[in-house]
Amino acid sequence: MQESPKYWKGIEELENSPEFVKTALTEFADFLPVKEAHGSSDATVAPRRDFLKLMGFGLAAATLASCETPVRKAIPYLNKPEEVDPGIANWYASTYFNGADYNSVLVKTREGRPIKLEGNPESPITRGGLSARAQASVLDLYDSGRLQHFAINKQKADTDRVDQEIRTKLASVTGRIAIVSPTIISPSTKKVIAEFASRYPNTEHVMYDANSSSALLQANGGVLPAYDFSKADVIVSLGADFLGTWLSPIEFAPQYITNRKVSSEKRSMSRHFQFEPYFSLTGANADVRVPVKPSEMGAVALALYNEVVGGGATSSFNSPQLKKAAAELKAARGKSLVVSGSNDLAVQTLVAAINQALGNVGTSIDLTKPSLVRQGDDAKMLRLINDMNAGTVGAVIFYHANPAYNHPLADKVKTGIAKVPVSISFNDRLDETGSLCYYACPDHNYLESWNDYEPKRGYLSLAQPVISPLFATRQAQDSLLTWAGNPQSYYNYLRANWRGVLSGDFQKAWDKAVHDGVALGSMLPAAAAPTANPYSVDQAISAITSAPKGSGVELALYEKVSVGTGSRADANNPWLQELPDPISKATWGNYVAVPRDMAIANKWEQGDVLKVTANGKSIELPVLVQPGQPKGSVSIAIGYGREKAGRVGDGVGANTYPLAVIRNNAIGYFTNVTLEKTDARSPIAQTQTHHTIMDRKPVVQESTLAQYIRNPKEVTEYDKVATPDGLEKPNKVSLWQDYEYKNHHWGMVIDLNSCIGCGACVLGCQVENNVAVVGKQEVINRREMHWLRIDRYYSSDHHKDEFETKGKLATYRAMEDPSENPSVIYQPMLCQHCNHAPCETVCPVLATTHSSEGLNQMTYNRCVGTRYCANNCPYKVRRFNWFSYYSNEKFENVNGHMFTDLGRMVLNPDVTVRARGVMEKCSFCVQRIQLGKLEAKKQKRRPKDGEVVTACAQSCPTQAIVFGDLRDPNSRVSQITRREDGERGFHVLDAINVQPNITYLTKIRNVEEVRNA
Repeated sequence: MQESPKYWKGIEELENSPEFVKTALTEFADFLPVKEAHGSSDATVAPRRDFLKLMGFGLAAATLASCETPVRKAIPYLNKPEEVDPGIANWYASTYFNGADYNSVLVKTREGRPIKLEGNPESPITRGGLSARAQASVLDLYDSGRLQHFAINKQKADTDRVDQEIRTKLASVTGRIAIVSPTIISPSTKKVIAEFASRYPNTEHVMYDANSSSALLQANGGVLPAYDFSKADVIVSLGADFLGTWLSPIEFAPQYITNRKVSSEKRSMSRHFQFEPYFSLTGANADVRVPVKPSEMGAVALALYNEVVGGGATSSFNSPQLKKAAAELKAARGKSLVVSGSNDLAVQTLVAAINQALGNVGTSIDLTKPSLVRQGDDAKMLRLINDMNAGTVGAVIFYHANPAYNHPLADKVKTGIAKVPVSISFNDRLDETGSLCYYACPDHNYLESWNDYEPKRGYLSLAQPVISPLFATRQAQDSLLTWAGNPQSYYNYLRANWRGVLSGDFQKAWDKAVHDGVALGSMLPAAAAPTANPYSVDQAISAITSAPKGSGVELALYEKVSVGTGSRADANNPWLQELPDPISKATWGNYVAVPRDMAIANKWEQGDVLKVTANGKSIELPVLVQPGQPKGSVSIAIGYGREKAGRVGDGVGANTYPLAVIRNNAIGYFTNVTLEKTDARSPIAQTQTHHTIMDRKPVVQESTLAQYIRNPKEVTEYDKVATPDGLEKPNKVSLWQDYEYKNHHWGMVIDLNSCIGCGACVLGCQVENNVAVVGKQEVINRREMHWLRIDRYYSSDHHKDEFETKGKLATYRAMEDPSENPSVIYQPMLCQHCNHAPCETVCPVLATTHSSEGLNQMTYNRCVGTRYCANNCPYKVRRFNWFSYYSNEKFENVNGHMFTDLGRMVLNPDVTVRARGVMEKCSFCVQRIQLGKLEAKKQKRRPKDGEVVTACAQSCPTQAIVFGDLRDPNSRVSQITRREDGERGFHVLDAINVQPNITYLTKIRNVEEVRNA
C-alpha cells in the first residue's frame, strides 16, 4: 500500500515566510481596529445611498416590473401558472451567451424576480452544467452601472428623437456602415442585421473576439470543428485550456470526465498530455504536463507533426514526453484528439493535418455539424480600424463590442471613432467604447429579452424574458428593425423565423420549444464549401522554422475562468472578482506570474510591483511566484484594468490587451517583455493558505491507474487506531453515543477524479445562500465568506522512498523546494456535517446543533460570536461576519447589491442574510431539503433520489458532487458509498473520528511511474 505524497498549498507554506508563520500560528485574524483599517467606524445607522432614488427610479416602479408577468407568451419551465404565487418559485428555460460562453439555463424567479440560474438538463450541449460566469450573470440584471435610458452625447434623450435622428443620418451617410460585435450565434439576430443591410446596402457586419480563435477557423475551412472529448482515449493539448476558457468548456468538461471516472467495474481512463505556456486549469488536470515557452509552441506542433505524420523539417523542440504522446496517439488512431489554443495559423494548420492523419475527423472531430461559438475575423476587424482612421466609414454601430478596451489597437479604435460621423452604441453601459459614441441605445439584459441561439449546427436554444425591463432600454434587434423601417416587434420576427424549423402544429411546437428551452434543427443556410486555408502544410512548416527565436523574457497572455475577457458586465460583477483563480487562488486583480528561479535571480518577492513593457506600452502589476510557469517566461491575465465598467470593476488590475501583438493580420497573445522592479508593493488577495491543513493526513489521497487495476483496495490509505482487540477503524472506538437516524440521513460524495476545480460550485453556493462579498482588503485579512472553497494542492517531486538513497535530512530538504512542474489535486472543502461534530460541543449557547437527519445546523439568532466553534473545526470551513456587509458603507463598492432596493432583488428570500457577529457555514442547502420534503409530503410519499440537490451539486458540470439520502439504499450516494468502501472512499482526517457525512473518492492518475511515498 502506498503512502500519500507530501502536499503543499503555496510558496508561502514551503518557504515558511514570516507572514505565513504568523498566520499559521494565529488561526484567526487579529481583530483590526475599524478606524485604522478602513478609516471610519461601523456606522450602521448612516444614511444608505439609495441608487433607485438617485436615478429617479422609484422602488414602486422596480416592484411593479418584478411583479408583472414577464410576457404573456413566456411559459414557466416546471409550473404553469401565469400569475405570481408568493413564496412559490417559477422556473423559465432560457439561454446565456456573452459572446464567448454558451450555457442553456433554467431561471428561478421568486415573486417575479430572477434570483438564481441552473443548468438546463434538456440541453444536449451543456447537459445541465453551468459555468461560474453564467451563475454570476443574474447579478448583472441588477447592476447599478447599467445605462438606464437612451442618450445623445451622454445626455438623456427621448427614444423617438434618437430614432428620428439616427434614421435621418443613416439615410444620408457617405461611406459604409459597420456593425461591430463579438461572435453572434443567434440566427434571427443575423437575419435582422441582414434586413438592416438590405435597407442600407453599404452595411458590413464585422465580428471579432477579444480572445480570438481566428486562426482555428481559417485552418479548418472557415468552420470551427465540433470536438468530442468523450470519444478520445488519448488527448494532446497544445495550450488549449478546454476545461477553463477555450471555446466551450461547459460542453467539453462532461465529455472529458466521461473517460476519467473510474470504478471497480471500469478500470480504464483516457490519457491526457498538456504542453502549455502558462499554468492553466486544463494543465492542472492533465496526466502529463510540460511547461513550454510561448515562442516554442510552434516547434512543439512541428515536432508532434514529425512524430505522427513525418516529413516535416527538423523541430528545435525535443522532449521524451512528446515522443510518448505521439506514440500513444498513433496507437489510438480514430480514438484520439489533438487541440491547440494558439492563434497562429501555422500551428493550427499542422494540428489539423495531425488530426486528419490520425483519422480523428468523423469520430472525435465533426466538421459537418461545426461549433459556432467563435466566428471572429481578426483581419476584417483590423481592416475596419484602418478604414475608420482613413475616414471611409460613415457610421459605426457597436453591438456588445468594446474594442476601445479589449483590442490591441485600442488607441487607433478611439481615434477612428472620432473620425466616424455617426457612432452608435448598443452596449449596456457607457463603457470605454460606448462613452465615445454620440448615440447610446442600451440593449436589454438577456433576462429581459427574447432571442434564439445556435451554438452548433443542428442544435437550437431559446431565450425568453423572465422580468419586464427594469429601465428605459430597448432590445438591440428592435432598434435595428425600427431603423430599417420594419414596424414588427422582434418577438413576432423571431416567431416567424422559427416557422421554418418547427414542424406540425406550430403553436404546440413553439410552446414546447419555449418550455424546454432547446430544440433540434438548424436555421442556417446550407453549408457552404470550405474556404481554402491560406497555408499549406509546407508553408506552415516554413513559417514555424523561419520564425524568430525567442529571446529574453517572454510574456503569455491568457484568459481567467472568473472574469474571462472582462467584457460587458463581467468585470463589474463582484461575485466573479472574488472568485479565486483555480491555480493561484488569487482574487481581485491580475498579476505577473513568474517562475521561482526568475524570482530568486532578480530578488523579487511576492507582492513586489513590476513595470512590464512590451510594444512600447507599459503596465505595473505585482509579482506572483507560480510553480509550473515555464522558465524564461511570465504570464498575465487579460480582462482587468477596466476604466468604465462600474464602481466594482474600475481600477481593478491592469489592462494587458495593449501588450498583445498583430502578426500576419491576426492577434498574437505572446511577445517579448522587459521587467523592471519598482519601489511599490501591492499585496495579492489570495485565499489558498488561509486555512492550512498541511501534514494532517490523509487530507487528499491519490494513486495511479496501474495500482488501481492491480488492486483497488490498496489505492487508499486508511487510519487505524490501537485497541485491546488490535487495530481498528477510528469509528469503532468512541466515547460518543452515536446518533440514530430514523427518517433521513443526508450525505455527500465528492469524486476527486471528476473535480476539475472550475469554481462553478463556489458561485452556485454563493448565489443560493446570499453569501456576502467582502473585497480585496478583507480577503487579505483572511475574512472571505465563501461557504465552499476549492483547495488546490501541489504534490512534491520527492518522496519518502528516497530516504535510503539520499538520507532523511536531504530528502526532507528536497521536499521543501517547490517543484518546477508540480502535479495538482483539487478538493472541494465545505462543512463536513460531522456526526461527532467538535463544534457542537463547545458552543456555549447551543447555536450549532445536530439535527435528526445528520445536518450540522446553525441557529443565527442564538449565535453570540464567541467563535469557539470555528476554533474547534478541524476543516476550517466556518465563516464569521466581522461586519454588517449589507449596511456598512465600507463595503458598498464591493457588496453594493445588498445596499439598494434594486440590488436586493437578487437575494434568495429562503435564506437569511446574516448579521454582524454571527457565524455561518454550509447548511447542505437546508432550504432545498425542506422544500423537497414538503413537495413529497403533499403527494404522500418520501422524496425520490435526485429531487433534493444542493446548489453545488446542481452547478457542477462534471457531476463530481453527489448528494442524497444515506438512509435510502437505492440512492446514488448510498450506492457509491457502499461500492467505494475500502477502495477509493475516504473521510478527510478520519483519525480524529469526527465521522463526516461527506465521503471523498481517491484521485487516480493515469501516469506511468508508481510513486511510493
